[in-house]
Amino acid sequence: MGLKDFLQSRRDDAELGKGVWRRAHDRFLRGIDRFHQVLERLAGTDMIELVVPSANELADLIPRVRAIAMEAHRIAPSMDTDIPYSPNGTFSDIHRALSRAGNAAALCAEALAMARCFGDCSSGCTRQVTVERRVQTVVEHVQEAEGLIARALQEQQDMELVS
Repeated sequence: MGLKDFLQSRRDDAELGKGVWRRAHDRFLRGIDRFHQVLERLAGTDMIELVVPSANELADLIPRVRAIAMEAHRIAPSMDTDIPYSPNGTFSDIHRALSRAGNAAALCAEALAMARCFGDCSSGCTRQVTVERRVQTVVEHVQEAEGLIARALQEQQDMELVS
């Protein structure tokens, strides 16, 4: 581990903690990283130009997922494997949405790998549609998590007003 990795790890510890929010964030990053690894193997094929927009769309989600995880850690810190308690189960819902986004990102990589196995895409390619559908699922889970984090913030404000 170099100095840059060490400093990034320290920053991640401060911003995301070491609990469930950090793990959900890291799981998402691993799925995106795996997608890009498979994409690199498509270099020089006709499929690459069809899939690059999907890869970019996934990469654009990284800062959004980080922001969700950071905000979740700020309002409900987690340093272990337990999801923080919330009266309405909002933190469980946020964690579930982030976990689903990470799993869906891994499924995008799997769909891309499967598409790669079936050869040429010159006469129209339904495999691209399969990958795009998987990417859309990831986007939907991230949007769900964003809505839930907004709900958690509202619940926190409501609790402060009652107190």
